[in-house]
Amino acid sequence: MHTEKRLQELGIDLPEPRTVPANFIPCVQVRDLVWVSGTLGTVKDESGADRIPNPGKLGREISDEEGYQSARRCALNHLAWLKEYLGDLDRIQRIVKINGYVNGVEGFDRGPWVADGASDLLVEVLGPERGQHARAIVVVAGLAFQAPIETEMVVQIDPD
Repeated sequence: MHTEKRLQELGIDLPEPRTVPANFIPCVQVRDLVWVSGTLGTVKDESGADRIPNPGKLGREISDEEGYQSARRCALNHLAWLKEYLGDLDRIQRIVKINGYVNGVEGFDRGPWVADGASDLLVEVLGPERGQHARAIVVVAGLAFQAPIETEMVVQIDPD
């Protein structure tokens, strides 16, 4: 599988795992499934703190493309948490499901295309057999830190 090699081929560096900002843990495993907590499309600033590069609502301050890029960063943050938890991304057998929450103005109906940023990244890195997944996307009135999108996912892993 060689997920780390694939990341290198794509020119993608996994970020440092996002700091958990509240009372939860990034990953919970039950048998061969890992529930990965919701994360935002944060990056580390020069002080090492997590920040949202483009905060705001889709359909107002944030373009669909900016939302798409934020969703890609969400997927990278998930992979960083999984790397920390599993030790080896090749233990990922399949991304089972992603739930996404898009911070959009009333009537914003392009949430699925914004969330494709996360889905596309996972397929690019893991391939269709491991990266394609079931998904649900909803548009919400607001998210923590004015994030454009938050995603969470369920992952099937090799339990060894």
